Amino acid sequence: MSHDHDHAQGHDHHHDHDTTFQPDISEPEKEWELTEIAIRELLIEKGVITAREVSDMVEAWERKGPEDGARVVARAWVDPAFKARLLDDGNAAVAEMGCVFEGTKLVVIENSDDVHHMVVCTLCSCYPRPLLGIPPLWYKSREYRSRAVREPRAVLHEFGTEISQDREVRVLDSTADCRYLILPRRPAGTDNMSEAELAELVTRDSMIGTAEARMPTGDRAPS
Repeated sequence: MSHDHDHAQGHDHHHDHDTTFQPDISEPEKEWELTEIAIRELLIEKGVITAREVSDMVEAWERKGPEDGARVVARAWVDPAFKARLLDDGNAAVAEMGCVFEGTKLVVIENSDDVHHMVVCTLCSCYPRPLLGIPPLWYKSREYRSRAVREPRAVLHEFGTEISQDREVRVLDSTADCRYLILPRRPAGTDNMSEAELAELVTRDSMIGTAEARMPTGDRAPS
């Protein structure tokens, strides 16, 4: 019953940046919204599922955070062979780590010293939920969906992310058939950190591309 158009607010366990982008609150009006409601109510009426099962599933999705995505990124940072498989076939690579990503194509794009990528869904809120959980409300707002395409550097600045002028900024537009996951640059000074420690540096926003992975302020990698 899970799908990529849930309107519940996600719980953020990685302390990602809050923005002033406001969500668009409205009654269901699109065809897919009305269809989802009709099918759900019919399944409940026929006894195929119960309202409690639907509620439990929604609550489970609301509790899910970006930890699985962070584990995938950390593995790619320490395992070049896994990284190559991840960039070649995201679905198959994350499945190796027990992360089921079915029904849509997962495309993993690597940020580099030359190019910074950020993700948007200009039509609705398509998002790699199995890895990152429920999208933040700002991701679904009309303002972010339009401005990220028109003025990405200005949007990144509002997130506190400054991209140097010698790095290109590319915006990736998710679709109903394709989800993007950003593989952020590994922070400097982390050579001696374990895979688990590296995963703690990976935030939801860094996997959307509105931030970069970095050492917490005042911290340094263990020697």
